[in-house]
Amino acid sequence: MSLIPATILTGFLGSGKTTLLKRVLAEAHGQKIAVIENEFGEENIDNDILVTDSKEQIIQMSNGCICCSIREDLREALQLLAAKKRQGLLDFDRVVIETTGVADPGPVAQTFFMDDEIAESYLLDSILTLVDAKHANQQLDDRQEARRQVGFADQIFLSKTDLVSAEEVSDLQHRLKHMNPRAPQKAVHFGEVALSEVFDLRGFNLNTKLDIDPDFLKEDDHDHHEHHDHAHGEHCDHPSHLHDGHHHAHDDDVKSFVFRSDRAFDPAKLEDFLGAVVNIYGPRMLRYKGVLYMQGTERKVIFQGVHQLMGSDLGPAWAKDEKRCSKMVFIGIDLPQDIFLQGMEQALCEPVF
Repeated sequence: MSLIPATILTGFLGSGKTTLLKRVLAEAHGQKIAVIENEFGEENIDNDILVTDSKEQIIQMSNGCICCSIREDLREALQLLAAKKRQGLLDFDRVVIETTGVADPGPVAQTFFMDDEIAESYLLDSILTLVDAKHANQQLDDRQEARRQVGFADQIFLSKTDLVSAEEVSDLQHRLKHMNPRAPQKAVHFGEVALSEVFDLRGFNLNTKLDIDPDFLKEDDHDHHEHHDHAHGEHCDHPSHLHDGHHHAHDDDVKSFVFRSDRAFDPAKLEDFLGAVVNIYGPRMLRYKGVLYMQGTERKVIFQGVHQLMGSDLGPAWAKDEKRCSKMVFIGIDLPQDIFLQGMEQALCEPVF
């Protein structure tokens, strides 16, 4: 049986997750989708329910979709769905996991890598995060869960942009980009979004390219690596931090920075360094991933990690005329950028003159 693609849908309370999910389920896409919810709210996703298995909390809906409410453990719910699919008792093409508004997506994502049975049945496709444009700044200021959700995202959808000015949307986008430069941002109106922007994004399965914006905050350029160290602090005069004629700083603890180099990595040195920082900072490392130029192979090395879990795969071969270089983004909570960049630099092979 081929791997079942899984999508994690997250976002703070009231951001529009259920609205987006309803749109996806209602669309005539011909796909059968299993939905796992952390908990059912007062209103079910679809009131037209055909079959309810109260013991296992699996609900079959009239549109062919399946709902599974987590009462105990996500791992058990995923195992149960996969087992029923193998036995021919349930028919579905993919899984969407809708988290609660205050959930940290980290443990949900880790489930797909820590459990062999889950890893053999599912492919984690991507984490989608909805951000409420009307209330986002306050939520990001006050709640670490909201900041973590942004940090984990493979794709960010901005809801309620019609309730704020274009300038406020632009300011919010700038802030989100500092927190997570690798997640594309798109405004959505009442959950209207193309399925191609929801499914099969391969955000967790980087096999061809790294989706970091190559011009990430170009206006902050200073020199080699250090131009990615711009933090929202007291010396930042970007318009997003000037409101009502006075300065307003967003000193987010979730920040990102990018390492780049044209020199090859020494595999042993890099493994030692990453092993050391993951051991110390793993719980604060939300996402880190990159395409690396590694000594000893003619192929790109695709590297990615979530918290303490990390791994690498061989990607496509470097093209004949392609410039070989490494590009790696780190997204985390109060990570010591200088230690990371210096350590990555020291893991490179000695320059050849």
